[in-house]
Amino acid sequence: MRMRFLLRAGTLAAMLALAGPVVQAQSVAPGKVVVAGDVPDESTRQAILARVRELYGPDRVIDQLGVRSLAAPPNWAQHVQRVLHPDLKNVTRGQLDIRGNVVEIRGEVTSDAQRQQVLSQLRSQLSNPTYTVRNGLRVTAAGQEQLDAALANRIVEFEPGSATLTATGQQVLNDLAGVIKRMPDRRFEIIGHTDAQGARLSNLALSAARADAVKSYLTAQGVPAALLGTSGAGPDRPVASNDTAEGRARNRRIEVRAISQ
Repeated sequence: MRMRFLLRAGTLAAMLALAGPVVQAQSVAPGKVVVAGDVPDESTRQAILARVRELYGPDRVIDQLGVRSLAAPPNWAQHVQRVLHPDLKNVTRGQLDIRGNVVEIRGEVTSDAQRQQVLSQLRSQLSNPTYTVRNGLRVTAAGQEQLDAALANRIVEFEPGSATLTATGQQVLNDLAGVIKRMPDRRFEIIGHTDAQGARLSNLALSAARADAVKSYLTAQGVPAALLGTSGAGPDRPVASNDTAEGRARNRRIEVRAISQ
């Protein structure tokens, strides 16, 4: 699993009206761990990097972590290190946010027992009653493999800069509709993604509009609208680098997730 850690302190926390630093960790692709953001001092930076390297292996860690003159609450670095626990590697498509004393984890696990294990470890590692752990973990629904296969190495294509499907995109969705209709006991989340070029808010709006367009097309193919939810992630969940044309093309995508009823 590739996990992206984005560590921010002080200034951003104030912008978000939160006490203390903000930590975000997001899994985006297999093989590497990207550690990014800003921390208050070099000793904190080295301590966090050492923990991530211990957890995932030094060859898998990409260091993009900086140091700025920022205020952090007492023992912040120690709390971050404790939260970086091996059980996080059981979460796929995951995201971990620490905002002040609120910890939120999102992503997918293979069973309810695994979900409870991850949450229990987070709470026990923090061992601080002032912290709140919010659960956004989902148990992967049966049928996800078929959805992934229907979209593997294929692009749900849109006209440039718009939410208008091309003929190629429609053909991919025709095949996807057939897969979805074979799973009437599941609900599905359609998630639009963009690359990082342009304004983030515009990309968020475009990704949401494209997810809505996919829902409309699937509904026209006979998929019940009540089974389909939509959201737009914009550029926030990349699966490749936005520094290359190839990477940006991979990041512009539609994702469909099966959800248990």
